[in-house]
Amino acid sequence: MLPYPHFQVNHKVYPGTVGTDGLALAETIERIGEETDASFVVTPQVPDLRLIASETDLPVFAPAVDPVSPGRGMGTLLPEALAEAGAAGAVINHAENRDTVADIETKIGRCRKVGLDAIVCVDSVETGRAVAALEPDQLLFERPEDISTDRAITRTHPERIDRFLDMRDDVAPDTRVRVGGGISTAEDVRRAFELGADATGAASAIATVDDQERLLREIGEVVESVK
Repeated sequence: MLPYPHFQVNHKVYPGTVGTDGLALAETIERIGEETDASFVVTPQVPDLRLIASETDLPVFAPAVDPVSPGRGMGTLLPEALAEAGAAGAVINHAENRDTVADIETKIGRCRKVGLDAIVCVDSVETGRAVAALEPDQLLFERPEDISTDRAITRTHPERIDRFLDMRDDVAPDTRVRVGGGISTAEDVRRAFELGADATGAASAIATVDDQERLLREIGEVVESVK
């Protein structure tokens, strides 16, 4: 079971997050988590899943999964293979890798069958309501226009988070909510938890910052303070 609250670091395809560099980043995240008593989760590129899962004790998410079963499907990501590689969960319907509603439902079911947490990305209360009815393990609420910016929704539109959490409480109270898109500072992280989010995370803010360890430590201290 994933630890909550937590901060998720997404590698995406940023420089310095591939192979041994990606492992080094994950090891830094793990060390800072241990030193601050905070929970971190990482989402590396698919070829690095097994490496990071085997060399660290961090929960590792797959950045994608496909709605396929064992058999034909060249080039697709089989849920069983991700689980066997050490993934704890898989991201579905990210703004940079959209899914159809039918595929979202199939992916949630396939993840559930093999023991992967299903993390479904949505960009509105309305879409979130439809997906919440499928009872994924986690909903990631973020506006696509905020991704890779410093315009965290926790600062620009906190009322949208309030509405989203009210919807979650009404439709799927056991589904966790992570807030993303533009999360750049420890203060952004603090605001996300104060608003009621169960988790938050970032990609570009970590991958491109000059002093990763300083920022991760500041974030870790915030995450530990809300446990």
